[in-house]
Amino acid sequence: MADRDFHGDSQGNAAFSVERIPAARDMTIENEDRGGGSGGGGGGGGGGDSDDKLQSVEMIFKGKVQPSWREQLTVRAFVVSFVLGVLFTFIVMKLNLTTGIIPSLNVSAGLLGFFFVKTWTKFLEKSGMLKQPFTRQENTVIQTCVVAASGIAFSGGFGSYLFGMSSIIAKDSTESNAAQNIKDPRLSWIIGFLFTVSFLGLFSVLPLRKIMIIDYKLTYPSGTATAHLINSFHTPLGAKLARKQVRALGKFFSFSFLWGFFQWFFTAADGCGFSSFPTFGLKAYDNRFYFDFSATYVGVGMICPYLINISVLVGGILSWGIMWPLIKNRKGDWYSADLSESNLHGLQGYKVFVSIAMILGDGIYNFVKVLGRTIQGFIQQYNKKEIIPVSDRQSPEKSSTSYDDEVRTKLFVKDGIPLWISISGYVAIAAISIGIIPQIFHQMKWYYVLVIYIVAPALAFCNAYGCGLTDWSLASTYGKLAIFAIGAWAGEAHGGVLAGLAACGVMMNIVSTASDLMQDFKTGYMTLASPRSMFVSQIIGTAMGCVISPCVFWLFYKAFDDLGSPDSAYPAPYALVYRNISILGVEGFGSLPQHCLTLCYIFFFGAIAINLVRDTIGKKWAKYIPLPMAMAIPFYLGSYFAIDMCVGSLILFIWGKLNKAKADAFAPAVASGLICGDGIWTLPSSILALLGVQPPICMKFLSRGANARVDTFLSS
Repeated sequence: MADRDFHGDSQGNAAFSVERIPAARDMTIENEDRGGGSGGGGGGGGGGDSDDKLQSVEMIFKGKVQPSWREQLTVRAFVVSFVLGVLFTFIVMKLNLTTGIIPSLNVSAGLLGFFFVKTWTKFLEKSGMLKQPFTRQENTVIQTCVVAASGIAFSGGFGSYLFGMSSIIAKDSTESNAAQNIKDPRLSWIIGFLFTVSFLGLFSVLPLRKIMIIDYKLTYPSGTATAHLINSFHTPLGAKLARKQVRALGKFFSFSFLWGFFQWFFTAADGCGFSSFPTFGLKAYDNRFYFDFSATYVGVGMICPYLINISVLVGGILSWGIMWPLIKNRKGDWYSADLSESNLHGLQGYKVFVSIAMILGDGIYNFVKVLGRTIQGFIQQYNKKEIIPVSDRQSPEKSSTSYDDEVRTKLFVKDGIPLWISISGYVAIAAISIGIIPQIFHQMKWYYVLVIYIVAPALAFCNAYGCGLTDWSLASTYGKLAIFAIGAWAGEAHGGVLAGLAACGVMMNIVSTASDLMQDFKTGYMTLASPRSMFVSQIIGTAMGCVISPCVFWLFYKAFDDLGSPDSAYPAPYALVYRNISILGVEGFGSLPQHCLTLCYIFFFGAIAINLVRDTIGKKWAKYIPLPMAMAIPFYLGSYFAIDMCVGSLILFIWGKLNKAKADAFAPAVASGLICGDGIWTLPSSILALLGVQPPICMKFLSRGANARVDTFLSS
């Protein structure tokens, strides 16, 4: 996903970027990826050691016919990809517009893709009409296409920079909301913009695939984990387990969908229903501490590492439990008593800008860290090239090649993609978009776009290389840098706020898709899927996403009148965050409330210090120190979803104690079912809202005194 999500495995190793091994647990926070997975690739020494061959993945599949790259691109694969792309886009869109925490959907995509096509081919086989068997290469094509399609729901900025341009979000930020800094969503320009910027990243790093995957042997933990998953599906034992996992996913999908349907009946007005249940009392509810019965975030909690869930809860306690009540008591002193809580010159300003400070501090620290590792990796690779083989002996790299790597490398090199396609594709798309983007955003001058496209390939390479080393995609950090650079260049008088947000979209899409493509190449390398089929699948999936995501967002936009409001079911928190980052880049710090800048400095450097301590004390103790990026999310939203996620962690913890093997095998499927069912319920609920069908009941909770006054009023 991914500029995608946090990664972690079943042992609790945390990492940024949502995707994983069968039992791996990871996620995307506002698309900030932190790595940590294990590497893959057929291990072992070279030569003819029989133990190596017995453990070899490719020896299991030896003798099976290898489909050509064209045979891997089947109609049924893209039909299934489209259906799953729509499903997962609804899920990602809902998560985007609620908290911005997006768990990886790789497991679900691979599992459901396997199930649908396997069922399809089994039926045709019994009917005697099967012409082409289902292979792991076709499964990889589906997986790649689905993740590319649903990934546009994140990189398209529907919960961040793109929605941040709207008058809805501008109204909440109060600053720089002149007409030149506002652009309300329209299907036509959104689709045009996405088609213009979403493909450049694919061509920018395409010529480097062999260097990244074969020469440098970068791990790409998410891609490796996905490959292990797909390879396991296509062994007899793995296929049997996959069928059981699909059944578990189906059961909890049904439960989650029906639970969402049941809850809908009690939500006739704002503040009604189970999602507003004051679990810990009304005072705690006023400070956003309650369990809101969300199957989605219970599922997210089961996927995310324990550290992420605890970090979010700690952030909620620190902000809504301590800081905001104390600052609220300074009303009339630190800020005007006449301001509402949603005004950025009042309490809302502290919530938004302190969380931005933590996000920027965490992002800059990890940017420098990953850049340092990237440079270190370059130096190590350069030094390796200086090793000269002695006489007839093989070089160290050749002598350590395993049987799996020999087979995989041979195919990966054989199905190459000509260099002229990469260069001509990048230049052609760049030329077109330099002409089109200024027509969509008049504030974005053509030379702003040209400068971005000149520097973007280098940044895309750094992001893809760093992601291969650490599994951390820093696409959102590069996007924020573009906000500051282009926004300041344009200036407030020339629509700098909108120009900065548009530049963020251009940059994020390029560097995000570049790292995603390399992850997919790694998956294809380990499943013997052709680089050509991977590239074509990525392009088709991206094209699907450029249409599906805007249509799904448009459904939300039209169905829910309070979309983007801080107190609504869909507050889109990162839209306000991104807009205010752009305002900061253009206007500076003059608009902050009193003492807010001091608090921002404290939390900015605090985030850096916490990360530094985590990296200094070692993994044994680092797992007990919360992550600043995760802590920052509830500063604006509250802790209700953190409690849901911790409930998910508790369920997984107890399940693991009772039966660890079963929990490791089925927890990702159960969590995916909870997320998918509740996510898909948004489709019928949106349609009902568009048709004007309102829930019949409002279930609301009042204090005893308020209830007495209501009874007195009704009786009179």
